[in-house]
Amino acid sequence: MVHSNNKQFNTIAAISDIYSNVFALEAVLADIKHRDIDQIVNLGDILYGPIAPKATYELLTKYQDDIITIRGNQDRQIYEATTVEIKGNSTLAFIMKDLPEMAIRWMQNLPFDYHLNEDIYLCHGSPTDDMVYLLENIETGQPTLRNNADVLALLNGIDSPVIVCGHTHIPRTVMLSTGQIIINTGSVGYPAYKDDLPIMHKMQTYSPHASYALIKCVENKKGKQWQTEHIRMPYDYEGAAKLALTNGREDWAFALRTGRVL
Repeated sequence: MVHSNNKQFNTIAAISDIYSNVFALEAVLADIKHRDIDQIVNLGDILYGPIAPKATYELLTKYQDDIITIRGNQDRQIYEATTVEIKGNSTLAFIMKDLPEMAIRWMQNLPFDYHLNEDIYLCHGSPTDDMVYLLENIETGQPTLRNNADVLALLNGIDSPVIVCGHTHIPRTVMLSTGQIIINTGSVGYPAYKDDLPIMHKMQTYSPHASYALIKCVENKKGKQWQTEHIRMPYDYEGAAKLALTNGREDWAFALRTGRVL
């Protein structure tokens, strides 16, 4: 677990799940630039996808001093991939061909999680597992909110007032019985998907917009309170969809255009 120097941040912009979508990332970073932000944080799943891994990495390097980044499960999938896995996955093969070696090393060196300060904790999935959905129960095949006790158990003792996560691509702000707030940023670059692990399920936002979150600390007589704004950005999703199609992923193109899965 990585700790910051406990610097205080009044407003942070939280992004996650870019999925090689440089079109969406450009739009989100341009929007953030015009806002009064103290820090940008990136919660992982960055370069996986049939769109533009190298261009996404190159754009992020321009902001390397401005963004605190942790890794996601699909960042690991890239740098842990075996030769057999790459040969059996055309998208992974495309990614490995497109990315420079320095991008692979960069992902390998990203931390699993991060304490931004005494108030704000960052993780991709849950505090102990980047594959676990912190807020969503998917037993029915569709996401529903976990009950309070289950979320607290998954926090595994993390007592920060604000927990920021990604992974599910579903923007949410949830307050627990402890008063803690959990914020899922949604996905910058991939608004819908289906997965067969741990069971077949669909995650859909029903629009092509790029998602990110603004988190602001407001101090008053009651002490620190937290204001969340979920931003849905329009962008050139057609450009992203065309590249996905070029790389053989009709399913991605449909999701990018609609926020739904086939």
